[in-house]
Amino acid sequence: MNYGFFRVAAASLKLKVADPDYNKDEIKKSIDIALQEGTRLLVTPELSITGYTCADLFFTKALQDRADNALFDIVNYTEDKNIVVIVGTIIPFYNSLYNCAVVISNGKVLGIVPKTHIANYNEFYEKRWFASGSQFTACQWIDKYNATIGNQVFDLGNGVVLGIELCEDLWVPNPPSSTLVCHGANIIANLSASDEYVSKAEYRENLIANQSARCICGYIYAGASVYESTTDLVFSGATYIAENGTLIAKGERFSRDNVITIADIDVEKLTSQRRNNMSFKNLNTEIGFTSGCEVKNDDNDLKYRFVDPHPFVPADDEKRKERCKEIFAIQASGLAKRIEHVGSKGVVVGISGGLDSTLALLVCVEAMKLLGRPNSDILGITMPGFGTTDRTHDNAVELMHSLGVAQKEISIKDACILHMNDIEHDNSVKDITYENTQARERTQILFDMANKHGKLLVGTGDLSELAMGWCTYNGDHMSMYGVNASVPKTLVRYLVEYVANVSDDKTAEILQDILETPVSPELLPPDENGNIAQKTEDNIGPYELHDFFLYHFVRFGFTKEKIVKLAEKAFSGKYDCDTINKWAQVFFKRFFISQFKRSCIPDSPKVGSVSLSPRGDWRMPSDASFNAFI
Repeated sequence: MNYGFFRVAAASLKLKVADPDYNKDEIKKSIDIALQEGTRLLVTPELSITGYTCADLFFTKALQDRADNALFDIVNYTEDKNIVVIVGTIIPFYNSLYNCAVVISNGKVLGIVPKTHIANYNEFYEKRWFASGSQFTACQWIDKYNATIGNQVFDLGNGVVLGIELCEDLWVPNPPSSTLVCHGANIIANLSASDEYVSKAEYRENLIANQSARCICGYIYAGASVYESTTDLVFSGATYIAENGTLIAKGERFSRDNVITIADIDVEKLTSQRRNNMSFKNLNTEIGFTSGCEVKNDDNDLKYRFVDPHPFVPADDEKRKERCKEIFAIQASGLAKRIEHVGSKGVVVGISGGLDSTLALLVCVEAMKLLGRPNSDILGITMPGFGTTDRTHDNAVELMHSLGVAQKEISIKDACILHMNDIEHDNSVKDITYENTQARERTQILFDMANKHGKLLVGTGDLSELAMGWCTYNGDHMSMYGVNASVPKTLVRYLVEYVANVSDDKTAEILQDILETPVSPELLPPDENGNIAQKTEDNIGPYELHDFFLYHFVRFGFTKEKIVKLAEKAFSGKYDCDTINKWAQVFFKRFFISQFKRSCIPDSPKVGSVSLSPRGDWRMPSDASFNAFI
């Protein structure tokens, strides 16, 4: 299976200016290399058959004939080869000469796309030689090539639709790609000859990435190499492949060898994002559409695809720090607004010494700072139960003391025993009733204390727990405002770490020990050594896997099979296929049966692209079957 991936390549090639015979051989070499790597689409630079810098030689019959002969030689070379190749050449058509991209596959010319925007400023003077493709209000037939010339898109099968623009077309206010994608193109190829000067490369990279984001498409950019004429300009052979705002592959510039940059574009992902984006509409205007040029794309081993094992957490330290800073600001700002709006005297938060309640407390402290109010307006409550360990209890108490918040301790043991007696439950039976009794008792205390003191109860549960239903209905599942509800578990620890790095030494020391504590609801008694016995990940699986599954399912709607395939690539060497499959099965079942909990969660601030708020991002029936998804 190809799992929706399509392998593409951008080539920057050795050439001789005005020597199509030499250049066609280099193009053939690149086709062979691309085929060896399983590439299905190869893009070469602007005017790759002739060279971009031929100047007035473009007008000569000798160059035009040689270019045509070279083109047909390349066309014949592709016969019985499972690849689409785009080359750049000059196309004479009646009274004008056009700078064109020619799309070739299996011994045929599929179509010809002329350059629309002809650069004619500073170092460029293309209007001296070329007419604009905008002259074609509709595609025209050229018998010589048995193909159409004009603005068109190409259906390559398997959901892949190709659109083409050439160099300057990208740099104008309204690039052709912006229209092509509204006609279904999800991959844009750009044949380019962009010279180099200081700082231009960074600008070009940003331009490519931004256009791929604006168009929600894959973008393949192939630039002319250092072998172009250096009379006035130097070209670098820049090659880039972008996908919806991210550069996923980048070739070496200024190389004196052929550079072939390859990547696997996730077309299914792009289609999913477009269909979820109701601003992305189909156009009804006329445009040439070439079909019947399908390439076989039966499988894909993701060799040229980086899959991030932690999609919620930037790998780069500085980016992660900025991400945490922004999320923390969103959480605190949302809470501050809610406190201000309801006229609350402060907040109540249950503190367990675990990561989630620690983050919620830190957000409360920041909210008070934004409101110009003392930390003593925060009432932190510890509620020791049957599973509370000294480590988590002491960390909770010490952290509240270090932060200067008001403290209260209320043991829940006697109340829980009384309640279990009332409902005739044997408290020696450590089942779900035993656990949920404690969670609901804690929630009752928190709500009543919030009412008593005129304060707002802040929830501590995170996004991963909501996804897995790892919360007690009308227990820790409920609050007056949930500051962590769209923060995944894999990111919670980095947010706490971020605050630790900007805190005083004592607070940082406590936070560091909390970071090293196993994740647990502490609803079952400790082991014989007083350590946490109930570890969440032993029960439901690694949170890093569940966050990975959550991201790809909710964000893109991928199948379980594709998500498992991606996870195998992302976690190669850490989890084997059987382990990933096992926990994927658990994820999907728990995700579906837990929707009823998510359907009535409290208000909470959205902080990332994945959120499960029933009012905003995720609407799902509570009784939907999971059979089709597992």
